[in-house]
Amino acid sequence: MTVKAILERKGHDVLTLGPNEKLSEAIRILAEHKIGALVITNGDRKIVGILSERDIVRVVAKEGSAALDIAVRSAMTPKVKICNENHTVNEVMEIMTRGRFRHLPVEKDGLLDGIVSIGDVVKRRIEDVEREADEIRAYIATA
Repeated sequence: MTVKAILERKGHDVLTLGPNEKLSEAIRILAEHKIGALVITNGDRKIVGILSERDIVRVVAKEGSAALDIAVRSAMTPKVKICNENHTVNEVMEIMTRGRFRHLPVEKDGLLDGIVSIGDVVKRRIEDVEREADEIRAYIATA
């Protein structure tokens, strides 16, 4: 199973924000859409960073309420791990586990093409295991 299959099911839509926006705007978007991360782009879908809830907690712990007025670029993670549509679910799980993060932007031709969360990956893996179990049961029943 590949990232392409996940995106075909969930879609390629990704909420993004520019690096010069205020952190308070990022927090509003995260809360409004009940998501855990925003991909930061230059407006041309070129990935320049990612901002997760963890990034926000770190900067608020350091700066207090003044953090709400700082630019997203000061709080985001600038070195973004990415994947492409050909990565397998197992490869994506390994990347996320090794990096200890829950969101992985998908890039195609150097531009943002989607995002995969740990929830997407676990859901897909569970579906695979259930399908395999059904196939084994059907094989045993017909043997």
